[in-house]
Amino acid sequence: MRNLQRSFQELLRYPSAIASLVIIVLLLAVSAYAVIAIPYNQALVLWRGGENIWYQLPKTVPPAWINYFRSDKLPDTIILNSQEENKDVEKVIEKTPPGSKIDITYTFDYPYNKFPQELALYFTPKYSEKPPFASILWETPDGREIRVADFSVQDNQVLRFSQDSKLKRRLGGVFPQEGLFAGPDIEPLTPLKGTYKMVIKGIAFEDESDLDAEFVLYGQVYGIAGTDHLRRDLKVALLWGFPVALAFGLLAAVGTTVTTMIIAAIGTWFSGWVDELIQRITEVNLVLPLLPILIMVGTFYSRSIWLILGVTILLSIFGGGIKTYRAIFMQVRESPYIEAARAYGASGGRIIFLYLIPRIVPLLIPQLVVLIPSYVFLEASLAVLGLGDPILPTWGKIIQDAQANGALYQGMYYWVLEPAVLLMLTGLAFAMLGFALDRVFNPRLRGM
Repeated sequence: MRNLQRSFQELLRYPSAIASLVIIVLLLAVSAYAVIAIPYNQALVLWRGGENIWYQLPKTVPPAWINYFRSDKLPDTIILNSQEENKDVEKVIEKTPPGSKIDITYTFDYPYNKFPQELALYFTPKYSEKPPFASILWETPDGREIRVADFSVQDNQVLRFSQDSKLKRRLGGVFPQEGLFAGPDIEPLTPLKGTYKMVIKGIAFEDESDLDAEFVLYGQVYGIAGTDHLRRDLKVALLWGFPVALAFGLLAAVGTTVTTMIIAAIGTWFSGWVDELIQRITEVNLVLPLLPILIMVGTFYSRSIWLILGVTILLSIFGGGIKTYRAIFMQVRESPYIEAARAYGASGGRIIFLYLIPRIVPLLIPQLVVLIPSYVFLEASLAVLGLGDPILPTWGKIIQDAQANGALYQGMYYWVLEPAVLLMLTGLAFAMLGFALDRVFNPRLRGM
């Protein structure tokens, strides 16, 4: 315990170690938050649900915080629902037997310099036989009133303004998402800033009939991470990428290094045919390429992250580390305290696990820490190649989707940069900590 405390105090002498520890603590905190805030089953539903769940979000838009770095502000997404309590939505019902008049007014400010991506109304009518009728009016900040549409509202009806050819003709051939916001007689088309209103004047023909609608103004930015081609909020995959990456990297690194060290200790102690067999298996395994084998497993068998993890550990156990540990164990085996243990009759297992292995644990810790990011990058690489887990949302999966949809060619850099930065930050943190630990546990490096 005293040695551990002394090692930790020595570690804190290095600024790089402190910085890496802070980053790692943040990574662990975000991982815990992701698992608690978005449980596993919910994360899978959100990520695999596509447009059925994310219908309120715009497609492939950057995060909202980029507006802090732009002079011409991009519009954010606005969602107003008459079924929810909102100061910007007013619903008035006037009974006119046998039916009623229903007026729904949406009020919102538009202070942006660009036009929205799309406008849509999602209707929720309630009726028995005769559907309600709706007339939609648009009021601009300068007092103009534009008739949008008139129709009978069917179940689950959606009005997408950009697809309404009649409205486009009324606006002089201009796309509705531009014509409804453009100032009069201004070239080129520029949004008119101010307060807009949209009024739905509904008529219900039955006593129990009702009408509600959700208005969605699809902006050109959204949230803290932006969206992808399926309207999914990238925040879900970025958050869940933390626990997946850290779990894969940590389990692979621990499983590989600990098992390798135990096998090397067994071979060194028992020597003879046991050591020969381990060395021959190691030499054969060193020739086998890890990545192509993992690609083969993912292509022909399964892309489950746990299967890939198991194969990774299995192929990495008999690696170059066995020969390194063997060389160290051969020196430790000749130590006086080992001879003393043999003299009083200690078993081979006791000597291996209580005398040989603890002696090189200080060398194991730095190597273990440095290995973690290499396995994190391996998991991401497989996902980028299309061989990642098809269920889990991960950083590599985000990059793969971005690559498949030409994100870089279309200027959607956020889609690639966000997961890439997180991968680099994770690798940097563990690499800095590993180098610092190497200096602490290896006296020859302390003066460097």
